[in-house]
Amino acid sequence: MPAPLIKICGLTAAETLEAAIAARADYFGLMFYVPSPRNLSFAAAAQLAAQAGTRIGRVGVFVDPDDALVEQAVAAGQLDVLQLNATAPARRAELRARYGLPVWAVHEVAGPDSLAGLDRRCADDLLLYDAKTPKGAALPGGMGLSFDWAMLAQVKHPQFWGLAGGLTPANVGAAIALTGAPLVDCSSGVESAPGIKDPALIAAFCQAARAA
Repeated sequence: MPAPLIKICGLTAAETLEAAIAARADYFGLMFYVPSPRNLSFAAAAQLAAQAGTRIGRVGVFVDPDDALVEQAVAAGQLDVLQLNATAPARRAELRARYGLPVWAVHEVAGPDSLAGLDRRCADDLLLYDAKTPKGAALPGGMGLSFDWAMLAQVKHPQFWGLAGGLTPANVGAAIALTGAPLVDCSSGVESAPGIKDPALIAAFCQAARAA
């Protein structure tokens, strides 16, 4: 099995972006959601995008965004991918067509029922399985929650997919071995505090994912 692609989500600082690039992560996530401690201004996103250049892919992370937000974020972040949480399929298809960018759709998983009847005709480029957050939670992800990864072993994935939710340097190898995930996405698992990434943890996560 080839090594999975790696995304480090919610980067906010030049130092941690350099750490992700040095660790050979494939993508980094720029968060455009005000309630998140990882939220970026457009000016900050532009600075990180300029720093990244062509060395790493740029994924804009949104929660059911309006047109103005996506328009400004795509321009500021020079985005390569749109990752959409809590966004209806028709809206995802609309944004994909408008910007000509791949769309990663977040699919929340709580139990086996969450994996039943996945739409095999959807236009998304990647399905990102993440743990369903508790009812009333302030954030739709990035809370360090995981689900029973064994449930994915029997799933016939409708398209390219990735695994998120509760991944850390300590467990990502086991998660990959169990699921065969072709992409892994980590946010809180490489933080020393909410929204504060740790360069050493980023390096350890990427090393562990690549060694799985």
